[in-house]
Amino acid sequence: MSMETRVRCLLDEAGTTFAAEAGISLLNKPRPLYRLLMLSVLLSTRIKAELAMSAARELSEFGTPERMFEATWQQRVDALDRAHYTRYDESTATALGRGAEMLLDDYRGDLRRMRAKADGDVEELHRLLTELPRLGPVGANVFCREVQLVWPELRPYFDDRALSGAEKLGLPTDPHRLAEFVEGHELSRLAAALVRTNKSRSLTAEITELATA
Repeated sequence: MSMETRVRCLLDEAGTTFAAEAGISLLNKPRPLYRLLMLSVLLSTRIKAELAMSAARELSEFGTPERMFEATWQQRVDALDRAHYTRYDESTATALGRGAEMLLDDYRGDLRRMRAKADGDVEELHRLLTELPRLGPVGANVFCREVQLVWPELRPYFDDRALSGAEKLGLPTDPHRLAEFVEGHELSRLAAALVRTNKSRSLTAEITELATA
């Protein structure tokens, strides 16, 4: 079974990005970038990814920093509760409001200005992201894995979770070697699929079985 076959099977079975699953058509524009940031915040807590993506869809009505900041705290809580994101609803509603205010103050609500400030330095971008409320290293990794689709200077971006998934499938754990199996625009899909593999023994077994069929 070749590594190429494993990668193609993996993409076919689990290669939907988390952004796409949350209903975000990712483009290098302020609104989809901010919606990805919201998703990254939601995925930062110890909660099922499915609940986080459902919450991101509910919060889409507040899909810009301006609208998120203008929304009341209760409106944010209600949106999270509709998605059953109830364990962290109140603290997350507060964090989203504060984060929106920071983005407006520091970047005029446009994450492309944060990108420009980082000036191609991936570690600096990661640091700037973690300055936002509730967006720790895990959330910053989510954002960077997904945004490499439209910010190519981040490529290849595979965090520890993705690389652990690669190891379970017998794939290279060096990001640059791993990137050789796909085109640049597929890297975010591969990273998302590897994260899912890392979380699921059954998916690992399924990919292995499909690749040997």
